[in-house]
Formats: sequence, structure tokens, C-alpha cells
Amino acid sequence: MQLRYAARSDVGLVRPGNEDSGYAGPRLLVVADGMGGHAAGELASATAVAMLAELDAHPPTEPVMALNDVVDRIAGTLVAMVQADEEVQGMGTTVTGIYWTGDRMAIVHVGDSRAYLLRGGELSQLTHDHTYVQTLVDAGEISEEEAASHPRRSLLMRALDGVNPVEADLSVREARADDRLLLCSDGLSGVLTSQEIHSLLSTGEPTGCVSRLVDLALERGAPDNVTVVVADVIDFELDIEDSQTLPVVVGAAGELRVRERLPLVQFPLDAEPDPENILLATARAAATTPESALQVRTREVRRRRYVHTGVVFGLIAVLLVIGGVLGRMWISTQWYVSVLGNPGTGTVAVYNGVPGSLIGISLTSVSTDSHVPVGNLPLFDQELVSKGIPAANALDAQRIINELTQRAAECQTTPTAGCPGAAS
Repeated sequence: MQLRYAARSDVGLVRPGNEDSGYAGPRLLVVADGMGGHAAGELASATAVAMLAELDAHPPTEPVMALNDVVDRIAGTLVAMVQADEEVQGMGTTVTGIYWTGDRMAIVHVGDSRAYLLRGGELSQLTHDHTYVQTLVDAGEISEEEAASHPRRSLLMRALDGVNPVEADLSVREARADDRLLLCSDGLSGVLTSQEIHSLLSTGEPTGCVSRLVDLALERGAPDNVTVVVADVIDFELDIEDSQTLPVVVGAAGELRVRERLPLVQFPLDAEPDPENILLATARAAATTPESALQVRTREVRRRRYVHTGVVFGLIAVLLVIGGVLGRMWISTQWYVSVLGNPGTGTVAVYNGVPGSLIGISLTSVSTDSHVPVGNLPLFDQELVSKGIPAANALDAQRIINELTQRAAECQTTPTAGCPGAAS
């Protein structure tokens, strides 16, 4: 047997950059969800994917032990990065990977990125979320439905952060022909139900499948980066295309801007490299070659740009009108809770729309100011509010405001661990 695979990563509709990384190869599938924002979560996830990808190029004799060893080395690398540069303190990443050996699957898992198995029409989750909310579900304190909308659903109990030692979950499963595997970041599992994932995962080839899953997440508002890897266990095909035996690298790990910040990390070959990466790398290489070679390459790039520009302008003319109307309608249905004013001195407010602006026009507006100072909230809630808490609608946004107001009041009257000024 062999794997037929596809992967896709999207920044989503709220985050300013993509901190997710994904990898799909002949034996290895990985999703890593970086965290830390300005603290370089994309560096953490890209490092994790690059180091795990070495197992695809150099197959281990003991996959489970090899996966565990690589996770330990990733943790050590992140420690060294944090010690060398204080600006990246606070970065981290989840890691969920499957190493396929033909009749077995070795699984490694840290965090809340997930692995699923579709077998015989039945969908099962292969990993267990390392989140605060999952501990409440396990203890029977809340239901799965309540967990999906819990305000602390993003709080991780385990992650590779370059500070805290982490023990990865390791397991081995049987692999069978016609199995379909899905790895995804919480940007997908957090907005789609298990039933929706099951339905979209049950039809089509891996390439079309990853597109449908990501597209539906975007339709739902995609408040976080979305990364999806899908692989089928199939009978061996002698005539399979070469492009299907090369790995696919997506997200931050495939971006040249990220790779340039990690000069000591060896990244894998990529069957679908970012076109911008190719142009930039070619330009840099041409700078050290004779002028004639540079001129030839420049003409080639310009020719391609002219063709692409003509097509793009034609599409833009049609899509601008349609997109303007539909976009305005969609934006009016988006709600979130965030900071009004400066992060340190601002208040908690409800916003209608999406963060950012388009050609100078703001895409969001303040709906309600709670007048609750952000500095009065528990530290964890301060972080959530600073990033923005997505809400299903105006009523859900008000519910979030009410809960934050209550927790701020509790910190003022009976400070507990996590409150501003309280002991850890």
C-alpha cells in the first residue's frame, strides 16, 4: 500500500498572519499550530514541521521512539531559540503527526490539533485534546456541546513552548487499505462540527477534500488559521505521478520569510512551492550570476506577470461588484469582543464586523462599550480579549461581556490566582 495525500493552509479571516504549518509526505503527515503572535509562533510551528520531516527522508526502524525523540529535540531547539532571542519568548506550537509504515500508524500528539480516521464510513478521533476545557469534559463537569462555546476553550494544558517540559502522547494503530486520515488545526475543528467534518471527508479525492474543508471554515468566519492534511491509504500504483510522491509543505513552514529567519533549520523539498518563494530565490541567485542570465530571467518573469495581470484585472472587474455587495452583507453578521483603546488602559467592548480596513475604510465598528477596564480581568482573559474573542451573534457577544464583567468583579473582591496582582 501507499499514501495519496494533499494539504492546504489558510490564514483565515481574522488573524494578520499564518502561524500554522502543515506537511504531507509518502510516510509522514504533520500539523503544527503555532502560537504567540508577535512572539513568532510561525517560527515554532515551522521548526517542528521541518525537524519531523527528516523522518520522511530517513525512515526510522522504531517510528514511535523516533517520533518521541524528535519532539524532545524540537523542545530543545525552541529552548535555545528563546534563550538566544528574548523577542521570541512566549512562542510555542502544537504538534500532531502520523508516521505510516504500511500496516501500522505511529501517532504523536501535543496540544489541540487533531487526527481523525475515517474507516468503513465511521469517523473516529485518534487524538485527545490537551486543553483546559477537555479536562472539564473528561471530569463530567460540562458537555461536549458546552465545551464548543466555552470562553476558555483555547487554553492549552500542553504545548511545545521552549519553557515547560512536555510529555507527548504516543500510540500505534493498525492501518488498512481505504483508510482516510485527517489532520487539522483547531481553526477547522473549532468551527466545524464532527458531523460536518464526517460528511465532507466521506467523498472525493484528498485534494478536493482539503479544499472543501478549508472553504467551509472560511464561510463560517475562520477566526483562526486553518490547516488541513488529508491522506488515503491505497493499493500500490506503479504509474503514480512523481508530484504525488514528493512532500507538500503548507503554511508558515512553506513561506520564504519564515525560512529566512531559521537559517539553521533544514526544510524539506516541496512539490508545490510558493510561487513568490521561487521568484525571490531566483532573483537572489541571479544577483551573483552574469548580467545576461539575469536579463533572461527578468524577461521571463515580466512575461508571466503580463499574462497573469491581464487575467487578474479581468476577474477583478467582475468580482469587485459581486464581492462588494456580498462582503458588506457578510461583514454585518460578524461579531467579536476586543479592546477599545490601548491594550493596557482600554475597556472591553463588542464590535460588529471584522478587524482591519479596506482601502482606508474600516471594516468594524464599536457596538457596545462595557466600560470594564481590561486591566481588571484575569490575566488569561486579558490575553483572549487582546486577540479578540469571536462571537456567533450580538446576543452571544453580550453573553461573553457579561461573563468577563463577572470575572473582573470577582478579581476586585476576592482576588485568586490569575487575577492582576495576585500571587501565582
